[in-house]
Amino acid sequence: MNNTAQIKKNYKLIKFQKLVIVSILIGFLSSFLGVVLKKITEHYEEIFFNQASINPFFFVVFPVFGLSIIYFLREYLFKKKENKGIKEIFESTNTKSKNLPSYKIPSHFINGLLTVVFGGSTGIEVSTVVASATIGSVAQRKENVFRQYKTELICAGVAAGVTALFGSPIAGILFAVEVISRKVTRAFIVSNVIAVSIAYGLITILKEEPLFAVSITTWHIKAIPYFILLGILAGLNSVYLTRCVLFFKSQFSKINTHYYKILIGSAVLSIALYIFPQLYGEGYHAIKTIFGNSNEIPLTLTLALTFVGLLLLKPIVTSITLASGGDGGVFAPSLFIGAFLGLLVASILNTFFNAGVIPVNFMIIGMAAVLSASIHAPFTAIFLVCGLTNDYTLFIPLLAVCLLSKYTAKMIYPYTVYTFSPSMAN
Repeated sequence: MNNTAQIKKNYKLIKFQKLVIVSILIGFLSSFLGVVLKKITEHYEEIFFNQASINPFFFVVFPVFGLSIIYFLREYLFKKKENKGIKEIFESTNTKSKNLPSYKIPSHFINGLLTVVFGGSTGIEVSTVVASATIGSVAQRKENVFRQYKTELICAGVAAGVTALFGSPIAGILFAVEVISRKVTRAFIVSNVIAVSIAYGLITILKEEPLFAVSITTWHIKAIPYFILLGILAGLNSVYLTRCVLFFKSQFSKINTHYYKILIGSAVLSIALYIFPQLYGEGYHAIKTIFGNSNEIPLTLTLALTFVGLLLLKPIVTSITLASGGDGGVFAPSLFIGAFLGLLVASILNTFFNAGVIPVNFMIIGMAAVLSASIHAPFTAIFLVCGLTNDYTLFIPLLAVCLLSKYTAKMIYPYTVYTFSPSMAN
């Protein structure tokens, strides 16, 4: 009897040790992939965007070239299979038989990079998430003992990838819980805490700086009614983004010749980029610009129309980028929309109502609020944006506004781009 108990104890110990080791490997590989993809994308996106800014003809050339290259890679290198984004992860975690094939790592890495570098109006976040989830999926297939931890190890890869991109281990774990797993087990805690610790250690060694260098001093209670307004508007904008993505994907799926999709998509994208260069790629360059000048920009009619144009066009060009073959998701577009929405609301309040609100606060809260509503993950959005700015001063208003924006969006339209399936439309 004692021997049997000892054998079981030893087996559990060995299983735990293996889980720790594989979590360390997943954490390192996923975070390294995320950091490398982020660095390469930032470097080449800046070069290509600067060239296009000097010679606007490149706004026409880059999108059609990028989408064409992605099509040929998908057709001849990646088994003619399209990337479905985070839905691929759901398909894997919801069934025991379906796994993420290993080619998804280079597929999402290369296609995500090419999409953003050549002007596709989305971001590398979803590409990183699916590629890092695949690392976890491949790892769990290597030993029989890990088969029961399929979801946990996939989430470990996802959490490490998000940590590497945004510098927030808490956001990484919360994203894995709120969006992917929806449940927490002991194995989930062990594997994900280890993976994000490794990821955070890596970005600390590499001295990764926060994406946005922003100085946040305080917030005022008198601004609470305006924060509520911003939360409601963020919810509405997120629904507009979601419906745009679903609508254009549905319409483009009716086009049988793929090169027609590329020509239509790149034509719309080129015109939009020519009029509003801020829409190029992730759009983080535009957010950094307005962060730096938010207190100095007087609201004129031209500027107000520019902001409205960006808010109306960003969901459309993001949707068309994805529908015509680009790789990416709604992370970066949500942050972009939130920043410009927040600045527009603050500028209107200060100019016409003498509200005296702090524009930077509205931009940061707007970013988190639109993301929260777009992916129905308020706590992920809060810690992710705090990680982007490396500041938690606005935590309380962020919490209130992110919850408000999520439930506003959910009341109007209960699905996200991740949870909607065509059968729901029937």
